[in-house]
Amino acid sequence: MQPGFLFRFCVFALAVWFAHAAVTEKKKYTTKYDNIDIEDVIKNDRLLKNYVDCLLEKGICTPDGLELKKNMPDAIETDCSKCSEKQKDGSDKMIRFLIDNKPELWAPLQEKYDPTGSYKKRYLANKSDVNIEPVHV
Repeated sequence: MQPGFLFRFCVFALAVWFAHAAVTEKKKYTTKYDNIDIEDVIKNDRLLKNYVDCLLEKGICTPDGLELKKNMPDAIETDCSKCSEKQKDGSDKMIRFLIDNKPELWAPLQEKYDPTGSYKKRYLANKSDVNIEPVHV
């Protein structure tokens, strides 16, 4: 074995690992806003409407609203495959709440982001399969 071969191999292996880690990390959405309390949004009609207006391009977006608007089409298309667990839980809770309690807010969001209704169909199928309780405030 040539001198320095092991060192060069280790450097190469680390470079490959770092490159893989960077690519893998980019496949997930930012968790910067994971501390937003979904319950607070659900319980506050004004705040909820502001988020909906942001998503529908009818109002001003907060930084977390902009991030949500940017990722919404991909998240619905991929069933939130790039979401953190907290994001999955929060989005499921919010969408269940909108479908069950605020259909007037859900309808324009569905029209824009899920025109085929695929998310709602999955939700309703899961609701009947596992008896998911509707979210009420």
